[in-house]
Amino acid sequence: MQRKLTIKKWVMSLTATAVVSLSGLAQAENLAEIEQKGFMTVATEDNYSPFNFIAKGQPEGINKDLLEELRQYAEFDVKQEILPWTGLLAAVSAGQYDIALTGAIITDGRLNSFDFTPPIASAQHFFVTRAGDDSIKTIADLDGKTVGLQAGSALLERLPELKTMLEEQGKSLGKVVQYQSYPEAYADLANGRVDYVINSVVSVNEIVKSKPNVFKKGLAVSGPGFVSWPVPKGNTELLEFLTGFFQHLKDTGRMAQLQQKWFGESFDQLPTEAIISVKQYHQLTAVK
Repeated sequence: MQRKLTIKKWVMSLTATAVVSLSGLAQAENLAEIEQKGFMTVATEDNYSPFNFIAKGQPEGINKDLLEELRQYAEFDVKQEILPWTGLLAAVSAGQYDIALTGAIITDGRLNSFDFTPPIASAQHFFVTRAGDDSIKTIADLDGKTVGLQAGSALLERLPELKTMLEEQGKSLGKVVQYQSYPEAYADLANGRVDYVINSVVSVNEIVKSKPNVFKKGLAVSGPGFVSWPVPKGNTELLEFLTGFFQHLKDTGRMAQLQQKWFGESFDQLPTEAIISVKQYHQLTAVK
């Protein structure tokens, strides 16, 4: 899902960048430095429901609730800054922030710049069809059909998995239409310009919940995938601290409660370890 950049948020982004520039080269701090200073700084966004968004002028989403849990768990303060998605990961990778509290899907490319906390949600890919279209019920029914998905996305990166699934049944992947944003793809699906759209499970649940008379959820078209918080590469002690935090949430049942609240289901089979390498990620997702 593409996050739209408003003028206000653009100015906020420039201001944050200017502050960092004036203070010299930024570098993400390790856990000992954070504890000595007394606070860590996290970057979030505000236009990606149900992870981070604004409702009636107030922050909402699972990451807002998780931030509150983190503040209770940590023995230091956790300061938050809101950035547009377009610059968020780059700012964290550059060390301007200690971590991003966002709905980032793990990919091979992102693992070159980040380590990831234990996942907060599944990012397995599903297809979506029109609510009144009964011609597509199984994977085989996707044979030769036109599919829409976002250009340059993690969804596009793993589309070959669907191609393999179809070929194993003697079927073939049809025309692939790439969009700048998912609202465009869903609009074309509703109007019949594409036959189905592929998105991650949380986003699929969200669109079907909001427009049940227009769209319906299909089957999984990929192996497992994960949504996690990105941490600058190599910050081992901070990653271990956050892994302990997520284990605490799992042990107390709080993570399952928040997943049910925001996603409509809990993801009980997610990995409980941090994900730090492409090899490890491929072992967890069965990507070849």
